[in-house]
Amino acid sequence: MSNENFTIDMLIQKILTTDKQYDLSKIITAYEFAAKAHEGQTRSSGQPYIIHPLAVAFILLELGMDTDTICGAILHDVVEDTPATLDDLKKRFGQDVAILVDGVTKLNKIPRFNREEQQAENVRKILLAMSQDIRVMIIKLCDRLHNMRTLKYRPIAKQRQTALETMNIYAPIAHRLGIRAVKDELEDLSFQYLDPYAYSEIEHILEIKKEEREEFIETIKTRIATRFKNEEFIEPPEIDGRVKSVYSIYKKIFINHKEIDEIYDKYAVRIIVSTIGECYNVLGLIHDMFRPLPNRFKDYISTPKSNMYQSLHTTVLGREGIPFEVQIRTWDMHETAEYGIAAHWKYKEGIQGTDKMEQRLAWVRQVIEAQQTSDDVEEIVRIIKTDLAPEDIIVMTPKGDSISLPMDSTVIDYAYRIHTQIGHKTVGAKVDGKIVPLDYKLNTGEICDIITSKDPDKGPNRAWLDIVTTNEAKAKIRSWFKKECREENIIQGKAELEREFKRHKMKIPADEMVSFLQDDFKRHNCNSVEDFYASIGYGGILLSKIIARLKDKYQKLYASNEEEKPAPLIKANTAKSTIILDKIDDCVAIRSVL
Repeated sequence: MSNENFTIDMLIQKILTTDKQYDLSKIITAYEFAAKAHEGQTRSSGQPYIIHPLAVAFILLELGMDTDTICGAILHDVVEDTPATLDDLKKRFGQDVAILVDGVTKLNKIPRFNREEQQAENVRKILLAMSQDIRVMIIKLCDRLHNMRTLKYRPIAKQRQTALETMNIYAPIAHRLGIRAVKDELEDLSFQYLDPYAYSEIEHILEIKKEEREEFIETIKTRIATRFKNEEFIEPPEIDGRVKSVYSIYKKIFINHKEIDEIYDKYAVRIIVSTIGECYNVLGLIHDMFRPLPNRFKDYISTPKSNMYQSLHTTVLGREGIPFEVQIRTWDMHETAEYGIAAHWKYKEGIQGTDKMEQRLAWVRQVIEAQQTSDDVEEIVRIIKTDLAPEDIIVMTPKGDSISLPMDSTVIDYAYRIHTQIGHKTVGAKVDGKIVPLDYKLNTGEICDIITSKDPDKGPNRAWLDIVTTNEAKAKIRSWFKKECREENIIQGKAELEREFKRHKMKIPADEMVSFLQDDFKRHNCNSVEDFYASIGYGGILLSKIIARLKDKYQKLYASNEEEKPAPLIKANTAKSTIILDKIDDCVAIRSVL
C-alpha cells in the first residue's frame, strides 16, 4: 500500500480486520506519545512527521509483525529527533519496545567517515543489530521502504545516493530474510531513480500489451481451474497470476542481453495447495496440460534456497506458443515465500521453531565472523556485495547433502563451507567424478568431492585468497595465516608496502616510518606497526585500498621539501664548448642555432 497520508484510524481499522490478536491500547498509547513528541515536525514533503512512523507501522502490520514491533515502528524516531529518552520508553512500553527503538536509533547514528567507510560502518551496525534482534532489521527495512516511496521530495543527489545504498544493501538483506514483497518494491523503486530511462522503457513495453497480458493470464488460470475440478484435493487450490517486477525484467533484458520475448518467466501462475504430495500431483497435471520446456524445472522443495524459500518451478508453453512459469507450493511455503522471516510472527507471538530461525540467521553470523578477521573497514561493503548477492547455487556432497553457495564459488569455497579443516587440507577435487582445478567454478546440481592431504601440518596457500569468492573462505584462510605465520606475515607485509612505496616514488625516512603509518594502523585496529605489516601480509589489509590515502599524506608532508631542491642543470655538450641551459624549453632555441 503506497498511500502517503496514513492516519491512526487507518492503522486501527487494519488491526481490527486481521485474524491476529494485538494489544490495541498499547499501540494507541504509542501513537499518542509519538504524535506529541513529533508535534510541529514536518518531512521533506511538508507533511506532519508522524505520518512516516505510522506508514512504517502499517507496512509491518501487513507483514504480520507483533504488537511490540508495531509500537517500536511508531516510536522509532522519538529518541533521535525529540527530547524523549529510552528510559521514558522503557517505563511506558516495556524493555522489548525500548530495545527495538534503541537498535533502530543506533543504525541511524553513523560516524563521519568518507562515503565508502561510512557505508561499511553502517552495514556493520546493521548486521550486529540483526544478530541481536531480527525485528530491528525488519523495522529498518520497512522504514527504508517508506523513505523510498517518498524519495521524490528529496534533492536529486540524495535520491541517487539513497537508491544506490538501497539496491546494494537493503534489497539483498530483504532477499536473504525472504521478504519478497519488500525486496521487489525496494529494487523497483531504486531502479527508477538509478536508471529512469531504462525503467520507463520497460514500463512502456509492459504497458503496450497490458490488456492482452491480463487476458492471457486469466485464460491460463481458467484452463487450470477447469482441469482441477475433476481432481481430488483436501482444499480447492488457489490459482493466482502475475507479471514479473520491472527490475527483474530489466536484469534479463539489459544484463543478460535478452529480448522481451525471450524472457520465459515474465508471466507466472502460482498454485497453492495443502500438502507436499499435492504439489507433485499438480506438477504432473500441469505437464500433462502444457508442454514443459527442457531444463526449466527447479525443485526448491527438496533443496530449498538459502533464505528457506520452497516451491516447484516449471516453465511451460501455452496453446498460443507463449511460455509462462508455474510455481507450485503449500500454504506454509507461501507464507515463507512472501513474508520470509516475518512469517514467524504472522500467526503467533514471538519465535516458534527456532531451528528454522537459526538456519535463516546463520549467514548473518558468517558475515559478522568474516568481517571481524579483516582489519579493512571497507571489506564489509565487498562482503555485502558477494555474500548477500541474490543468486545462489546448490552443490551436492557425495552423500547427497545440498550445500548452498553464492554464484561463482570455487571448490575451495565449497571445501571451507563443509568444514574449516577440510578447507585447510584441500589438495584437489572431483566434480561429477572428474578431477578439476582448485579454481573451478561450481554449478547448481554438480556433485563435488574434496580430496584432502593426510599431512597434519598441511595449510592453505596464500594464492587461494585470489581464487575464493566467499568471505567465509577468505576469513578462514586469513585466520590460519594470522595465527600460524606471524613472523612471515610481518616480513611479507613490510616488503609489499615497500614495493608499493617504491612504485609510487615515495621515500619516507626510516626513523619517520612509524609516525607516518600511525594514523592508518590505528584506523585498522592495529596496536603496532608490526601488527600493521602482519595484517598486510595475511591479507587483512588490502594495499590497493590504502595506498591512495598514504600517497596524499606523503604529498602533504614531503612533496614540498622536494620542490625546494634546485632543479638539476641540463648540459648540452658540443665540440667547441659547454652551454648551460636554464630550462628544458631552451633546447628548442639551441637546436635552431646549431
